[in-house]
Amino acid sequence: MEFNHKSIMVEEILSALDVKPNGIYLDCTLGGGGHALAIAKKISAQGKIIGLDQDDDAIRAATENLSGLPCDVKIFRENFSELPRILDSLSIEKIDGALFDLGISSHQIDTPERGFSYMKNSPLDMRMDRRRTLTARDVINSYDQDRLIKIFRDFGEERFSKRIAVAICKARKISPIDTTGALVKIIEDAAPRTKNGGHPAKRIFQAVRIEVNGELEILSAAIEKAVSRLKIGGRLAIITFHSLEDRIVKETLKTLAQDCICPKNFPVCTCNHRAQIKILGKAKAPTPDEIEHNSRAKSAKLRVAEKIFDADSKEEYHEQKTQKSSS
Repeated sequence: MEFNHKSIMVEEILSALDVKPNGIYLDCTLGGGGHALAIAKKISAQGKIIGLDQDDDAIRAATENLSGLPCDVKIFRENFSELPRILDSLSIEKIDGALFDLGISSHQIDTPERGFSYMKNSPLDMRMDRRRTLTARDVINSYDQDRLIKIFRDFGEERFSKRIAVAICKARKISPIDTTGALVKIIEDAAPRTKNGGHPAKRIFQAVRIEVNGELEILSAAIEKAVSRLKIGGRLAIITFHSLEDRIVKETLKTLAQDCICPKNFPVCTCNHRAQIKILGKAKAPTPDEIEHNSRAKSAKLRVAEKIFDADSKEEYHEQKTQKSSS
């Protein structure tokens, strides 16, 4: 199947990253390479694009879409948690910008055999990286009832988590639940649609997908790793699509932007924490026009930060600006 995915907020990303002609930019969620291609068109032959993605379909599409560019392009089939190792392998200490476009791609949703969509009957899979062994079928058929309830509640924010988990455990005693269609039928029977909540399978599928791919457990650490590799003045741009990941992004950036993270009841700061970033404005949403042409952009939020202090070199952004103005 052809890799179809329309990258969102492309112009906003270019503005957020403040792309420099000779810059080095890391796309931590490369997909088909839409954002990376837009960045590549803004940089010179001396610039560099580094793309990471764990999905083999995305790697093939991005390799084709980013071929023949004048700038240097390096593509790796890796999870973004591996970004320090990848940069080290390229002997790159610092970068000018990093991008995370979180969530699931349109290609993954629209490819039935991947098992991401509750609207298409297919084998239960949901692996973004098909080298992983854990599948959605494993989660649904082997996790005990309490564990399913926790996943549905924590990752899906589903109010009928217990009812759905009980129904799943009851059904799988009769026969294994192998397909998305079978799972959707169980969910529909256990939890009717609410007026404003949409189809309950949407939240359950989100929860199972997050569990299968470990999406949230590595996110905060990956953001911290990306910030640590930014140059002073370098930019970080993150697009989120649901409240769980956005909450993690917001809190991680907030902590990285604080000078002191001691408990409020401490009379004196003992953490010696320095703010590493400055958060640039409030979260941005796609334009109404973009949402009209791409409904999947509706829930997106873009958060942007700038590196202002490097803990390794002790370099500060205001000192750099002072040096420039005096030269």
